[in-house]
Amino acid sequence: MNTTALGTKKLSAISDLIRLTKQYGTLLVLWPTLWSLVIASGGRPAIKHLVIFTLGAFLMRSAGCAINDIADRGFDPLVERTRSRPLASGRLNVKEALFVFFALSILAFVLVLFLNPLTIMLSFAGIALAATYPFVKRVSYLPQAFLGVAFGWGAVMAWAAVRNTLGLIPFLIFAANVFWSMAYDTIYALMDREDDLKVGVKSTAILFGEGVYTALDILYIAFSATLALAGWLTGLGAFFYAGVGLGLVSFLWVVRSVRENPGREAAFNGFLANAAIGGMLLFSIVIDMNL
Repeated sequence: MNTTALGTKKLSAISDLIRLTKQYGTLLVLWPTLWSLVIASGGRPAIKHLVIFTLGAFLMRSAGCAINDIADRGFDPLVERTRSRPLASGRLNVKEALFVFFALSILAFVLVLFLNPLTIMLSFAGIALAATYPFVKRVSYLPQAFLGVAFGWGAVMAWAAVRNTLGLIPFLIFAANVFWSMAYDTIYALMDREDDLKVGVKSTAILFGEGVYTALDILYIAFSATLALAGWLTGLGAFFYAGVGLGLVSFLWVVRSVRENPGREAAFNGFLANAAIGGMLLFSIVIDMNL
């Protein structure tokens, strides 16, 4: 194989490693960050902050995918959905994937250097969370909760970048995201539940057992209530609460749809719906704060 062809194959494998064509994960990282950024900015965030946090969400989610595949390289060949991933299929080796992870993490950190010292300090925790999350599923049935912590940290950083301080509201948004991430990632984990049971991977989809759909309803209600509390303390109004209400109805409909149509396709579609609903919630915040 000539050098050009090999380089093309490696680039294609790296694209698959960071899920370049599947950006719904980036949106799930980005939405809570932007909820916090918009609220902290009084509804009109600076272009600088929008660019930094949008690019940062893409880079850190991509880095997270790389470290996830490194951590799961022994499990992925045994799971139908993941056996074609670059490390599982041998298209990339561990050193190459580690290089991608560190390169993306460094780029994300460079972005943070344009922000205030408090946000820079918080970014170290963000990188640590992204690097640690993939290993939690080996020791705990709650990796989805840890994912929520990792994905929600951007909300804390965004608030700090604008206000140069922290407080109750960003941590309420952060807590809301933990509930939300637990819900949508449990739906995602339903796709692999049978394979995970065989290979020993832990998840809330396994932990909740037959009560998984009730647990999902509770998590979505907790998410909506916590986000509504953050909005109330901020002084948000009718458009925001309408968005939260519509979002909750949509989430509960997603749970019902997944329950009534067991299978990977329904679970994946239910997971995807969360990215769209998260964007709708951002829209309701922006509209409410600019009227």
